[in-house]
Amino acid sequence: MARPRSLPDAEVHDTICRMLSGNGDRAVSFGTVSRATGLAAATLAGRYGTRDGMVQAALGHFWDRLEAAAEDSAAETKAPAFLKALGEAADPHLVALSLTLPELRPRAEAWRQTVEAALALRLGRAEPAAMMFALWQGQRLWQEAGGRSFRLKDAARRLTPSG
Repeated sequence: MARPRSLPDAEVHDTICRMLSGNGDRAVSFGTVSRATGLAAATLAGRYGTRDGMVQAALGHFWDRLEAAAEDSAAETKAPAFLKALGEAADPHLVALSLTLPELRPRAEAWRQTVEAALALRLGRAEPAAMMFALWQGQRLWQEAGGRSFRLKDAARRLTPSG
């Protein structure tokens, strides 16, 4: 079967993000992305310039989706429902990888501040919001490793003044 001549950036970025999330930074090269998308490695090199440029473009796409998910979740009035609405968009592996890249770290930190501010509105104070954010991200990370989970609404209840 012939290789596709083109594929929308969003599809390429989604593929790269899945590779990064599942197998880490070392799993992504022009060759591995070429095999996963069907695009020629030379096409990818022409499109993104460098491997790092390709990864940054994919992570930029991830952050665009994550910021949109936070906006879409704003209607949720309870902290656990707000975090649940963010759902799969908030992949902790991609967030953590972004924190290691100087170009993306400011975006990750701004998103954390936005989410914590939204949680503070729902929980009544900033300190419990920061703890809730950390609990949520930790829960997402460790669930994949088989870690025992807790219910976010129970954590929210314990972190609020009336809880």
